[in-house]
Amino acid sequence: MISEAELWPPFDLQLATPRLLLRPVRDEDLPAMVQAALSGIHPVDAMPFSFPWTQAPAHELPANTARHVWRTRAEMTKEQWSIQLGIWHAGEFIGCQDLGANNFQALHTVTTGSWLRQSAQGHGFGKEMRTAVLSYAFDWLGAQVAETEAAVWNSASLGVSRSLGYTQNGVFRHSWEPGKVTEVQQLRLAPTDFLRPDWTVTVTGSDATAAHLGIVPVRSAGHSPSHHG
Repeated sequence: MISEAELWPPFDLQLATPRLLLRPVRDEDLPAMVQAALSGIHPVDAMPFSFPWTQAPAHELPANTARHVWRTRAEMTKEQWSIQLGIWHAGEFIGCQDLGANNFQALHTVTTGSWLRQSAQGHGFGKEMRTAVLSYAFDWLGAQVAETEAAVWNSASLGVSRSLGYTQNGVFRHSWEPGKVTEVQQLRLAPTDFLRPDWTVTVTGSDATAAHLGIVPVRSAGHSPSHHG
C-alpha cells in the first residue's frame, strides 16, 4: 500500500529540539490545530498577522483552517512552496511554524512565520521553533538568507529575531486590517550572523522533502552537523 509520505513526501519531515517536535500538519492533526487557535493567540485589539485569519467567527475557523492547510499543500511547487509545521510539546499541539520560499533555486532565500497559543507563550518556545527551521534551512537546504517581518509593536516577535541575529531591513506601511495602517518591520538573517544555541536540531525525512522541492541538499541523513554552538 502506498504511504502518505509517498503521496506527499514532506509528511516524513521531522525536526526535534530539546523540548519540541515540529512536523507537517496532517489531516488528523486539524482538530488539535483548531482547538489551539480557538484557545486564543493574541489580544483582540492587537493583530499580529498580515492576513487577519483569527478575526473569523469561531464557527468558521475549523473549515477555514482545513482549507488553508489543504490549499498550502496543493499549491506547493518547486518554484513556490510553504511547509506548515505543527509544534508539539509534551504531546500537545501548541502552534505552527511556517517555512517557505519563492524561486529558491535562484534566490536561496526562505521566509518564516509562526503562531503559538497564548498558554504556550512566554516559555521560549517561539525562539526554539524558529531556531529549528533556521538550522534546517541553512544547514540542510543551503539557504543563504532568511527573512521575516513583524508589526513594530510586536516586541515578543522582534525580540526573538534580535536574539537570533537578525538585522533590520526597513519599515513599511501595510493595511493588515481594513481601514487600519500597520507599521511593519522587515528583518533579514544570513547564516554567518545566526546566533546558534548550544543544542543541535535533529532532522529526519529531509532527503525526500528536498527532492520534492527540487533542492539539492547540502546535508543528507547520516551526515554530522557542520556547525556547533
